[in-house]
Order: sequence, then structure tokens, then C-alpha cells
Amino acid sequence: MLQNIILGIVQGIGEFLPISSSAHLILVPYLLGWGESSMAFDIALHFGTLIAVLVVFFRDWWDLFIGACQKD
Repeated sequence: MLQNIILGIVQGIGEFLPISSSAHLILVPYLLGWGESSMAFDIALHFGTLIAVLVVFFRDWWDLFIGACQKD
């Protein structure tokens, strides 16, 4: 469970840095001597990041959508 939490934190931080969004999910377990995580786990982390970004920026997305639909 601790490994999953650490990888989730690394995913959250690494997603917004100019590095590969998947490389850190391979490098961190390798460097710490953990086993590889499954593809399903990696996808779940990426999906969680997507949901978090959509929730945090929902108001901005909504304002863009409304602005695009309004006639001038």
C-alpha cells in the first residue's frame, strides 16, 4: 500500500513536469528495488490524474465552453 501511495504522489508531481509521464512509474520502482507495477495500475494512476485535473480546472473548462457557445 505504501508503494502505491508513493507512486501516486510521484505521478501527481511528475505529470506536470517536462518529463515522460510514464518513465517515473518505471524508474522509481526500479531504483527502490520494488517489483514492476501492472499496466492496469499505471492506467489507473493516469486516469486518476485526468480526473483530478478535470475537477481542479472544471470552472475554467466551463467558462471556455460557455464563451464558445455565446454569440457576439
